[in-house]
Amino acid sequence: MNEEILKNFGPLGPLEGIWEGDTGDDAAPGTDRQKVINKFRERMVFEPRGPVSNHEQKLYGFLYSTQAFLLGEKDPFHDEVGYWLWDPALKQLTRSITIPRGMVILAGGTAEADAKSFKLKADLGSKTYGICSNPFLDAEFQTVKYEIEMKFNADGSFSYDQNTFLKIKGQEKLFEHRDINTLRKVSPAK
Repeated sequence: MNEEILKNFGPLGPLEGIWEGDTGDDAAPGTDRQKVINKFRERMVFEPRGPVSNHEQKLYGFLYSTQAFLLGEKDPFHDEVGYWLWDPALKQLTRSITIPRGMVILAGGTAEADAKSFKLKADLGSKTYGICSNPFLDAEFQTVKYEIEMKFNADGSFSYDQNTFLKIKGQEKLFEHRDINTLRKVSPAK
C-alpha cells in the first residue's frame, strides 16, 4: 500500500503486511489449570481497510488474522481474527479480537499519530472496551481484564506483551495468561 495512504493509519501504519516471529512465550493454564510455559511461533497478517466512515467518525486500520503454533507443530494452538483501528480525530486505537473458543474482546487506548509504542485495555463489564465470553468460558475461565503493549523496534520489528487476567474456577488468585513475542515483516499484504 502507498506510504502516503498509510500515514492516515497513525501509529498502526507500520503493521501493513505479513509478519512472523518464532520467539514467543505463552504462560497459559495447562490441562491441570496450573501455569505452563509454551514456546511458539506466530504468523500475523494485516490487510489495510479505510477510510471507514461512520457519520462524523472516520477510521483507518487493518483486518488482521493471527495463528500461533507450538514450536515443532504444524497445526495452530491459537487462532484469532479482528480489526486494528485508528481514529485520527480522537487519537484513539481500537482492537477487536474474536477467537473460535467463543470469546470477543474490544480493547482500546489513546496515542499520538507518530507513537512508537502504545497500550490498549479492556475490562469485563465495560460498556465501551469490554469482554464477552460463552457460558463455559465465563464459568470456568472468566476473562476479567485484557491488556496489550505494542512496541515498534528500531530494527523494523514489532514486539508485544499481552496479558489476559483469568478468574479460573476453584482458584482464588487471578491467573495471568501472558503472551510475549517479536515479529518481523516477511512480505507486504496481498
